[in-house]
Amino acid sequence: ELLAILLRVGVEGESAVALGTRLLDELQGIAGIHAAELEELCNVHGIGLAKAAQIKAALELGSRLHQKTLEERPVIDSPERAYEVLKFDILENSRETLWILALNTRHRLLKKKKLYQGTRSFSSVRVAEIFEFALLQHAAAIILAHNHPSGEPYPSQEDLRITQEIRKAGEILEIPLLDHLIIVPGAFQSLKKEHKGIFDSSNYAS
Repeated sequence: ELLAILLRVGVEGESAVALGTRLLDELQGIAGIHAAELEELCNVHGIGLAKAAQIKAALELGSRLHQKTLEERPVIDSPERAYEVLKFDILENSRETLWILALNTRHRLLKKKKLYQGTRSFSSVRVAEIFEFALLQHAAAIILAHNHPSGEPYPSQEDLRITQEIRKAGEILEIPLLDHLIIVPGAFQSLKKEHKGIFDSSNYAS
């Protein structure tokens, strides 16, 4: 219905609400629409350049409001909260990206950063790159997240292996890895919850 307000009218035989529903279905939800290029939106029957531009502008305003909220340094006290902080950044990319959240002693967000995009996979990340950023931010803890362009939120064996290496390095540096999320449109997996053998007893709550 919100999309229908932006679309204003539908196409022959299809109301604006029905067109909005079809758009959500074809692009896998609002996150998929946000991630889509303008040309991809225009390729959907009934969505011309003007409508596509209006939708992208509305989503960009929402994204900027979300970023403004992040500037208030939210407390990351659950996998769900970490997901909310990162999902718009990660899902706007069609290629694999790795993000890091640096947290203070109370697990309040200090800074987030995209460590890489596209040309590498998570399994090729260097542990030193992750903790270089964490040390520069004087972080007391970190959370990692990356996406799977395949749309499957399940870790590979390499994902699990490098996560364990990062966790062990964090123990030595006294900067614990609280969690590693895999985020795809409409879903995410917390490795801390689903693969408890990798993580120590460190909690999200400070």
